[in-house]
Amino acid sequence: MNSLVVFFVGRVTEVSNRTRIEESDLAMVGNQRHHTPHRPRSKTLIFTLLLFSISLLVILYTFSSSSRPSISNPNKSDRTETSFVASLEQFLIHKAPKLSIRDDTVHGESDDDDLKKLDEKVFERENRLLIEDPVYPIGFPVKVYVYEMPKKFTFDLLWLFRNTYKETSNATSNGSPVHRLIEQHSVDYWLWADLISPESERRLKSVVRVHQQHEADFFYVPFFTTISFFLLEKQQCKALYREAVKWVTDQPAWKRSEGRDHIFPIHHPWSFKTVRKFVKNAIWLLPDMDSTGNWYKPGQVSLEKDLILPYVPNVDRCDDKCLSESAPKRTTLLFFRGRLKRNAGGKIRAKLGAELSGVKDVIIIEGTAGEGGKIAAQVGMRRSLFCLCPAGDTPSSARLFDAIVSGCIPVIVSDELELPFEGILDYKKVAVIVSSSDAIQPGWLVNHLRSFVPSQVKKFQSSLAQYSRHFVYSSPAQPLGPEDLTWRMMAGKLVNIKLHTRRSLRVVEGSRSICRCDCWRRNSTTASNSLSPLLS
Repeated sequence: MNSLVVFFVGRVTEVSNRTRIEESDLAMVGNQRHHTPHRPRSKTLIFTLLLFSISLLVILYTFSSSSRPSISNPNKSDRTETSFVASLEQFLIHKAPKLSIRDDTVHGESDDDDLKKLDEKVFERENRLLIEDPVYPIGFPVKVYVYEMPKKFTFDLLWLFRNTYKETSNATSNGSPVHRLIEQHSVDYWLWADLISPESERRLKSVVRVHQQHEADFFYVPFFTTISFFLLEKQQCKALYREAVKWVTDQPAWKRSEGRDHIFPIHHPWSFKTVRKFVKNAIWLLPDMDSTGNWYKPGQVSLEKDLILPYVPNVDRCDDKCLSESAPKRTTLLFFRGRLKRNAGGKIRAKLGAELSGVKDVIIIEGTAGEGGKIAAQVGMRRSLFCLCPAGDTPSSARLFDAIVSGCIPVIVSDELELPFEGILDYKKVAVIVSSSDAIQPGWLVNHLRSFVPSQVKKFQSSLAQYSRHFVYSSPAQPLGPEDLTWRMMAGKLVNIKLHTRRSLRVVEGSRSICRCDCWRRNSTTASNSLSPLLS
């Protein structure tokens, strides 16, 4: 604004000087032609006074507006944050104190009257939608009710993580940094933070939060099972698990559906194990299924009921500019950095390490997931064409998503792996999927990767550039990001959930209480026979 004032004042001075010159010229002309100079001089004077008045108004406006708050800094909510630690800091310090929740969560044990009232309201709503909405019950957006749980299940656990994050001595039995593990499995935070944000700040169109239970398609349980598992004492954690289950199962909505439309974030395979049997009907947000029985008991998880969500990547996303700059630097054929000695299905790592060690253009390094490990993994992946993604203790590994966002073609060696959003995404376009039995054959894997011609590699890389955004959690959540695809996948479960919920409410005593059809089929891309005992 000050520069504007200077401009106007400068223009006034310039005009005044020009006016004096024009007046002398006019006087000379007037003397020569005997015309009076008074009329042109009056016009020039009026013009000068007008410009002076405008300049004065600008100056006054500048002083009056100086007391107003500055708007030169962009709104912080417009910035997209992909770091869990940075997003959590912003959430706890700036956003959480302003949250105001108005819903009909029952704070205490509900009775039969609460259940009947809810059921009647649900019937009225669904009957109205059936008549009025041509796409009901499969339309968007899905409607989610977020429980207002006591702070010990939510905010207290987030603060516990925030206040202990800088502790580096806390590690699991296999040496993995605890807080880094929590970050990798922090899907519960990203989904909840988006759902409870003011509508004016949200960008997703696939989901909307509702504040009345009878309006909901799904019920989100905002309990941080992974943080509590790793950061609380064992007995304290078990007690908190029992309290959370008691609190949720007392809700009338839970009693009505027996939990079938309730969503539990149980993304770390060790978390919530002691009470899983009480919530087996609910929708679990998982990293994988693990049909070996090492992590989930038979009948607890299924693709029909549950949802696979990606880990939070441990490396930064390689954007279009990064992909372009890194292309000529990708001279390594195959890269792996991580732990080679794992349990269960992860034993394949040691075999692959022995087979690939010392092979030309292949880098196999033992390493951990700390800050130094992140940098080393990121550099290695951005210099490689293919990234080895074998099973870990469970069929899944965060390394798969690190590779995708790094533009490194994943080579998946995990016969029991289930992949996130596979109803929407086609992983054959972005990954090489091979069986364990083939991968450990001498020379087979390297020869297979070298058989891909440059045009095929480029096609993989082009698909990775498009797909990477589907695996980057952020605040605010972005369209086509993992939060968005979560609700798109969830919408596909809605009709089946309503079927089983209504059926459970009408079956009579003595009838068949469980209606199921378990169809086991071997992963067509592998040669694993791990399901043979179950099939026989």
